[in-house]
Amino acid sequence: MNAQQKEKGFTIIEVVLVLAIAGLIFLMVFIAVPALQRNQRDTQRKNDLSRAQTAVTSYSSNNRNALPTDWGNFRTQYLTVGSDTFIDPSGATSGQDDKTAYTFVLSTDNLSGKFDNNTQNIIYYSTGYICGTSNGAIQQAGNTKVALRVYLEGGGVHCVNN
Repeated sequence: MNAQQKEKGFTIIEVVLVLAIAGLIFLMVFIAVPALQRNQRDTQRKNDLSRAQTAVTSYSSNNRNALPTDWGNFRTQYLTVGSDTFIDPSGATSGQDDKTAYTFVLSTDNLSGKFDNNTQNIIYYSTGYICGTSNGAIQQAGNTKVALRVYLEGGGVHCVNN
């Protein structure tokens, strides 16, 4: 029998090294996933704002270039027709599991806050304004114009106008 026959198996250093590499991979995934989800929700908010802009244009063409005056009624007639929904993608609010419908709020100032629980499901509209050059800024325009803005989780404000 050979006296120098080696035992088969892994050394403790090899096992620790493999666990450390696996831990780093899991750490990178747990850091990246929330950022990807936040970006996806911001993309959905931008798409929802474009959808609202299209609905405003449709409303205007149906009503002799007039802008909506009752935005709650506008939402039900132009944005949530049939079984369609128009809800904020951030999900639960106030500890509830249901998603919250967007609320239209009149605002004629340049939004300078940030995304939080108070702004997550609000679309700010400004009649007589269009989007300015800086982030979330608006400037006066004709009476048939409206600027729609929403806060983004990733920072900043997204603005569209008709």
